Amino acid sequence: MNAGPALHPALEPLAFVLGSWKGKGAGRYPDIDDFEYLEVATYTHVGKPFIAYTQRTRDASTGAPLHAETGYLRPIDPGRAEFVIAQPTGIVEVLDVEIRDTRLMMSSTTVLQTPTAKHVDSVVRDLQVSRDEMRYAIQMAAVGQELQAHLDATLSRA
Repeated sequence: MNAGPALHPALEPLAFVLGSWKGKGAGRYPDIDDFEYLEVATYTHVGKPFIAYTQRTRDASTGAPLHAETGYLRPIDPGRAEFVIAQPTGIVEVLDVEIRDTRLMMSSTTVLQTPTAKHVDSVVRDLQVSRDEMRYAIQMAAVGQELQAHLDATLSRA
């Protein structure tokens, strides 16, 4: 059985996110109705100094698809990384990441939108792993609103 490529040494501080994660989250924002969602997030590597990320959500009550995103997490020194996330809604986040043990504290340095995407000014993501549980909270400033809570979820290692 092939165990896959060896972990690149630069990824060791980020290895705690590797794997597939499944769970439930909740969302809110002033211009939308509150909602609950089911999520699958996957963090993989190919032996190079980056982690590939994919995420998919479904409506918790109907199973209908809701959101998806994909990106790359790249270490830039032992305590920092960069995360680029693209969304099918026409939004791209570039995040500066501070790595503290098993916590990633992320703040957008740039948010780009296609001409038809909703306007997003900034995003803050806080992700924490404890054993086989991942918790995250996302704050967003968008569509004329100040930075505020938008999403939070608890996922388990699949």
